Amino acid sequence: MVERGDAAPLLRWAEGPAVSPPRAPVPQAGGRGWGGGGGGWAAAEPPRRREPEELRQPGRLELGDVEEDQVVAVFVVTFDPRSGNMVEWCLPQDIDLEGVEFKSMASGSHKIQSDFIYFRKGPFFGLACFANMPVESELERGARMKSVGILSPSYTLLYRHMHFLENQVRHQLETPGHYSHLAAFYEDKKGVLHAGPGRGGSLPPVYWLPSIHRYMYPEMKITHPAGCMSQFIKFFGEQILILWKFALLRKRILIFSPPPVGVVCYRVYCCCCLANVSLPGIGGTVPESKPFFYVNVADIETLEVEVSYVACTTEKIFEEKRELYDVYVDNQNVKTHHDHLQPLLKINSADREKYRRLNEQRQMLLYSQEVEEDYNPCEEDLFVLFFLEQNNRIFQTLLEVSASQDKTLTAEHARGMGLDPQGDRSFLMDLLEAYGIDVMLVIDNPCCP
Repeated sequence: MVERGDAAPLLRWAEGPAVSPPRAPVPQAGGRGWGGGGGGWAAAEPPRRREPEELRQPGRLELGDVEEDQVVAVFVVTFDPRSGNMVEWCLPQDIDLEGVEFKSMASGSHKIQSDFIYFRKGPFFGLACFANMPVESELERGARMKSVGILSPSYTLLYRHMHFLENQVRHQLETPGHYSHLAAFYEDKKGVLHAGPGRGGSLPPVYWLPSIHRYMYPEMKITHPAGCMSQFIKFFGEQILILWKFALLRKRILIFSPPPVGVVCYRVYCCCCLANVSLPGIGGTVPESKPFFYVNVADIETLEVEVSYVACTTEKIFEEKRELYDVYVDNQNVKTHHDHLQPLLKINSADREKYRRLNEQRQMLLYSQEVEEDYNPCEEDLFVLFFLEQNNRIFQTLLEVSASQDKTLTAEHARGMGLDPQGDRSFLMDLLEAYGIDVMLVIDNPCCP
C-alpha cells in the first residue's frame, strides 16, 4: 500500500522558449506530493534553475496565452449513514454538482483514513481530499467521512491547492458546518469564464493532456508529482511497453485498484504521457487523448460514447462491462478481451531492449547526478523524453516511407524504428490503420510458430 507522506514536493514540466526540436523539460518545485516509505512517491529536491511562474494550458492555448489559476466551484461532500454520499455545502450555489458526491469520495474509501482524487466533471477537472475520522457517535456509526474539493477548467494547477484542501477536510471533520475559510478561498480564486470570440455562451473548452495529433510546444508545462513517472515504470516493469503500445493506439484503458485512488490517478496521467508525439501533423484521424482520472458507475453512460480514454476506478464491477473498455489493468496485470489485440500483450525482444536501454539511461543519469554539481535533468525528464523520442522516430520513419515512391515498409524499417519486425507486426498494422498512414507492410508472418 502507498502511504502518505508529509512534504514531498510536486514538480511540473517547465520548458523554455520555442525551439525545434523540443528540448528537455525543466522540473520545478511547488505544491505538495506524496512521500515516505512503502513504495510511495519519492520526494525530490528543488532544482537549482527556475522558470517563470506562468503556465500554459496543455494542447489548446495559443502561444503567449497564460493559464489562469481559477476555481469555478468549491464544495464539501459528506457521508450520511442514512442517505449515503451527499453535497453538504458548495459555492456557487447554482453550479451543477450532480455526481460529484461519488467522484470525490471513491467507493471503498471507508476502509482507509485519507486519500485524494482527481476526476472530470463535465467540462471541468476536480481535485478532492478525503478523510475519515473515528467519532463516538451512534448516529454516525462510529465514523465521520468527508471530502473537500474544487473544480477548475484545467487540472494543471489543481496541485497548488492540495495542502489547503487537506487542511480543510480535517477542519470540516473536527468542526463541521464552519465554511468561512472555504468561502474566502472561493472569493479569492473564483474565475470568470469569458465566452471568447465566436464562442457565444457555450461551455469553455476542456484542456486535456497534449494530444497526439497536436504539436507539443516546447514551452508547454505539465504538472505532476515528483517521482510519478519513475514509480509508474518501476511498478509495471517491462509491461510498460505493453501500455505504451495501447496508449499510442488510443485504446480505451481502464485501471482498477482498491483505495487509495490518488496514486492510481497518477498512473492515468503517466499512461497518457507515454503517447506524446511532437511531430506536427501526426494523427489527424485519431481521437484525442482524454484522461478521465477516477470514474465510477455514475460515469457509465459517459464512457459508453467515448472512443479513447484513460481512467481508473475502485469498482470491480467495471471488469464485467467489457463494452466500456479495450484494455483492463488490474494492479500489474494488463489484459484485453479483443482477439485482435491479444498479440500486443506479448513482450518481444525489441520491447526488452527498449526496457534495458531505459534502465541503462536511468543508471547513467543517477551516476551523473552524483558526480556533477551543475543542474541535471531528473528521472521524469528522462522517462518522458525516452518515449517522446521513440514515438517521434516511429512516425518520422512512417512519414518518410509514405512519401516515397513505392511506399514499402520493410523489416529493416521496423528495426530502425526500434520495433520487432515479427513481434510488432500486429502493432504496426493497427498503427497504420489508426493514423491513416498510407504505406504497404511487406513484413511476412513467420512460416512456422
